[in-house]
Amino acid sequence: MAVIRPAGRFDAFRALSERRGRVGERLVERLAHTRESSVDGPESWAPAVAAGLGLPAAAALGPAAYYADLVVPHGRRHVRVCSATACFAARSGRHLTQVEQELGVAVGTASPDGGTSLQAVRCLGYCYAGPAVLDGATPCTGPALVAQLAGREPRSAPEIPVADDTGDPVLLAGVVAGEPTWQVWPGTVTAGRPDRVHEEVAASGLRGRGGAGFRVAAKWGAAGRAPGTVVVANGDEGDPGSYADRLLMEADPRRVLEGLALACFACGARRGVVLVRSEYPRALARMREAVEEAYAAGHFGPSVHGTDTALGVEVVRGAGSYVAGEETALIASLEGDRGCARPRPPYPTARGLWDAPTVVNNVETLAAVPWIVARGGDAYARRGTPEETGTKLVCLSERFARPGAYEVEMGTSLLRIVTELGGGMKDGSEPTALQVGGPLGGFLAPDALDVPLTTADLAARGAALGHAGLVAFDQHVAPQDVLRHVWEFAAAESCGACSPCRVGSRRGLELAGAGTPPGAEWGRLARVLAEASLCAFGRRIPPAVHSLARVYGDRLPGWEP
Repeated sequence: MAVIRPAGRFDAFRALSERRGRVGERLVERLAHTRESSVDGPESWAPAVAAGLGLPAAAALGPAAYYADLVVPHGRRHVRVCSATACFAARSGRHLTQVEQELGVAVGTASPDGGTSLQAVRCLGYCYAGPAVLDGATPCTGPALVAQLAGREPRSAPEIPVADDTGDPVLLAGVVAGEPTWQVWPGTVTAGRPDRVHEEVAASGLRGRGGAGFRVAAKWGAAGRAPGTVVVANGDEGDPGSYADRLLMEADPRRVLEGLALACFACGARRGVVLVRSEYPRALARMREAVEEAYAAGHFGPSVHGTDTALGVEVVRGAGSYVAGEETALIASLEGDRGCARPRPPYPTARGLWDAPTVVNNVETLAAVPWIVARGGDAYARRGTPEETGTKLVCLSERFARPGAYEVEMGTSLLRIVTELGGGMKDGSEPTALQVGGPLGGFLAPDALDVPLTTADLAARGAALGHAGLVAFDQHVAPQDVLRHVWEFAAAESCGACSPCRVGSRRGLELAGAGTPPGAEWGRLARVLAEASLCAFGRRIPPAVHSLARVYGDRLPGWEP
């Protein structure tokens, strides 16, 4: 039997939905701006933000109670301390307590007078020089972190060390070789052949560099050049251990934007959005400057370089959520909602941002597109391996003798990256485990590194490519502490949208904190997480824990599958 809704009520609901669609994309940023001037809880200021946008209070209270940047109070001096894997490995996490003692404030709180607040974040992108904090927008890094915060030593934040291992860099073409940007876009758009861009990217075999590894041309094609298509550059690089996107957005933002322009052209999109995580304030500023320059140069606007192609691009700041880097959660956050993963189908390429076809590519992926269009897809496809072509930025953490970002060809031996490029461990330390591909990527033993850097080969050994961040652990970090760190991350960053992950991650943390073998309960918990979680976050927890247990063996009894 059909349900007949009163016309007036339905029309009111539709009007509210459309009104939110026009203003919702600025809701999270408005909330973040208000949060920065208040030490009170969201319930005291979020409703006023919603009212100012013509939205009900609930529309603002939901995201205000979800994002880390909005939940934690902000004092006049707001300090963010990195608690992510690379900084944890650098000092076994001791820097967190030291920072709390120096500031006289506990993590997640503000001083009674509102003078100082302290927030734990994952991560700040200084994995090569950790541990790290941001004092406002000013970074402090290294062993003398606390002394820098206190003003007893000068603040230190070294630039990201970079090197090319390919002989003809794609991603580091500007940073290392000085190759100029905006050489490809003007001729491409005036030629009026978006199909050529798509064809070259298809021939290149380029896969997404954000972790999923989906073929870029196939994703573009799925959007079908439908009217209203949006392309999103995902700069929410949340994998602790990786700082490749931060490097590109800070050191070569124009290359990222040129790749975004080419992607928009190929997809028939008149609108591009760049999402930059709030933990990267310098990258946010550099991207916004580069967008303004691009408009002034005619690369963006209502008539790009005198053609009938229109392209508008804006930069949006994130608000602190690891899961919001997943494409459906990212779209939810852009709509002013909680950054929770959504069921698929429908896929974003069919119904994404405000139900428009939406293509989400990460920053590193887009940075490769100008090279591909300029040199040809076949030239790119000859690099790497037949199944996983091209090059990749690999990030090495602070424990290596030569930490930094290296551009390598896909298929390069992980052993060579660790021993030759990274120089092994620093200070004569002995490696005990290597985390590959982010916090839920996987762990490899020091004697199991002779594996090609490809998604398939790493997966076969219980690891993952992810953003290709490599975090080394040495003998100074206890296996039980590493296990607890993995579960703390999982419990803190679960978006809570599904109960298997929400409840399971907390239960796993309880089991890890007990210090005793979990017994049969871990097997049952692992199956529920792997089979019933809504997104890859929950499903990746068991493989990550299993790989860690394989590396440490009898030092972590009971955690094997």
